[in-house]
Amino acid sequence: MTLVAYAAATSCRAGEQLDFVVSSTRPGPVRGRVTVEDAVDGRTVLSASVTGAHWRLTVPRDWRSSLYRAVFEPGRGEDGEVWFVVRPAAGAPRRRLLLSVPFATWQAYNRSGVPGEGLYWTEDPDRAARVSFDRPGGGPPPERWEEGLMRWLRRHGPAADHGDADYCSNLDLHLDPQALVGYRLLVVNGHDEYWTWEMRDQVEGFVRAGGNLAVFGANTAWWQMRLEDGGRTMVCHRDAATDPLASTRPERTTVEWSSDPVHRPENSLTGLSFRSGAGCWGPSMPLMRRESYTVAFADHWVFEGTGLRDGDSFARGALGYETDAADLEFADGVPTATGRDGTPASFAVLATADLRHWEAYGQGGWAVLGVFRSGAGTVFNAGTVNWGAALHDPVVDRITRNVLERLSAPAHAGGWTAFGSARGARALAGAGPWLFAAMADGTLGVRPADQHNRRLRPAGPAPDLLALAAPREATVDGPLALYGVDGAGRLLARSAYPEARGWRTAGRCPEGTVGLAVCDARFFALDRRGTLWTAPQSAPRRWRVLAPPPAGTRLRTVTAVNGRLYALDDQDRVLHRPPATEQPWQVLAPAAGATLLAGQAGRLVSLTADGVLCSRSVVPSPAPTRTRGDAHHRSPADQPLDAPRVRATGTVGSAGSVGTVGSVADARR
Repeated sequence: MTLVAYAAATSCRAGEQLDFVVSSTRPGPVRGRVTVEDAVDGRTVLSASVTGAHWRLTVPRDWRSSLYRAVFEPGRGEDGEVWFVVRPAAGAPRRRLLLSVPFATWQAYNRSGVPGEGLYWTEDPDRAARVSFDRPGGGPPPERWEEGLMRWLRRHGPAADHGDADYCSNLDLHLDPQALVGYRLLVVNGHDEYWTWEMRDQVEGFVRAGGNLAVFGANTAWWQMRLEDGGRTMVCHRDAATDPLASTRPERTTVEWSSDPVHRPENSLTGLSFRSGAGCWGPSMPLMRRESYTVAFADHWVFEGTGLRDGDSFARGALGYETDAADLEFADGVPTATGRDGTPASFAVLATADLRHWEAYGQGGWAVLGVFRSGAGTVFNAGTVNWGAALHDPVVDRITRNVLERLSAPAHAGGWTAFGSARGARALAGAGPWLFAAMADGTLGVRPADQHNRRLRPAGPAPDLLALAAPREATVDGPLALYGVDGAGRLLARSAYPEARGWRTAGRCPEGTVGLAVCDARFFALDRRGTLWTAPQSAPRRWRVLAPPPAGTRLRTVTAVNGRLYALDDQDRVLHRPPATEQPWQVLAPAAGATLLAGQAGRLVSLTADGVLCSRSVVPSPAPTRTRGDAHHRSPADQPLDAPRVRATGTVGSAGSVGTVGSVADARR
């Protein structure tokens, strides 16, 4: 006699009960034993006798959230094993990181090739279109794609989570609308191929609202499935002609997410797709251990602490057996995502692997590792099923730590994110879709202002320019032009597109101008003492003092974003204020070592001392939670600086003569 079994659900909460259905391969009474172990670390947590066709597990409230395996004996291989997740107890504290286990994919491959019982093979006319979770089997494949990351997390997870994560079944993302409440980061691991419409809605909404998603897998969300019978039946026709919903609710048709009539590409969620990826199957699978990623953007935070440089190889053995990628194009050797396939415009390609030769073993294509913003959240994608098997590699380990620690950290309005380099730049300005840089060698560089690690290209001369600026848009008082200030105090202008040539003199700036901004149809000039001047964008132009230097700090440069002024000070802070006389400077955020500042498309752009371009949101970081009696507490962000008020009495005419300015002492009387 051998026992086979299945559970009534793929997950339950600690402190609740989970029922199992047990049967024997021979007639007669069902008797045996069951051993339950934590599948992540192998610890046995329970051993009990089984009598009869039903066995109930009462999960102690103190069991950790994890993946578990119940082994029924005498058993018969996979049919005698039942895998399930224990979620945190109701009301228990949540860790910041939630790991999803791909039970739908495991069930999809259960009984592959058995006519009418398995969803595989994909175009086999005898395949099933509906399979039930109420049957034995449906555990992980022999390769255990998900196991490596689970075990690594148990030993080395983010410090804030004390080396672990909470677990859920991926079906919970469909069945429980509150599954992601309280978490900062959802981790999709290994081979999570089958998703419902409801799963996508919940995860996409979670990210847009400020949650984060890390995909350490591939072939992710390839097929749309439906769940019926309370989540116990999985439906995937793979053919719109046989799916009854295709004519009434075409968006719910169970075909590839990118296919007709669904047209909801999975890479709009994940950034990558198997359509451009690669696969190495069957006897050729060991060949994947030869492959490595090549770094495309070593300055990005994902690679912090790895010591890698652009062009280096890493993660040998991590690629396969399937990989995801984006439609790529290369400019100056730099890979960028075209977006033609549905990959978001903000997707930054950080590493690639050319696997087109895998056509001889399965599917030729690429592997891509990258990251993008989606609403208020961030999505990272490693682009390979086998990532967890390479975590012994110190570089793979460090990248994984960087991703998990950053994306599971408490919510904030946005730190700085690297998107390229501009070594040797003396000034920056965003104009339309372009980012311009005045270089120390007297040339002007330009590049698209997207998140790709693009190179600056020559765009003409920029002789002795100390500052650059451009308005948000053209107005009746001035065009959408690129402006500069040279060492002699001349205000220069040129058209704000890369092909333009030649600067024209547009006037003069206050003596000692080191920073320039344009907003609200006005120029704003910062001199080396920290005095802020303003003048109309249109002629005739006379400069007047808007604000004296703020007390206790020195301003170094100024820019404008969305009708607001921003500055760097000598305390490594970003300050901001509206362009109004009576408004003081306030602290927005740390400057993170920035030496230059610009605005572009509603974001701040900075250049660090080592020449790395970074960007961040202009939204202030949220204030710390106040305690009772702390009514006067202020966040470090939005602290007003104690700037003395001054009446603007001095002006600078178009010829550049400087008038007198009321002193700080006079202003305080």
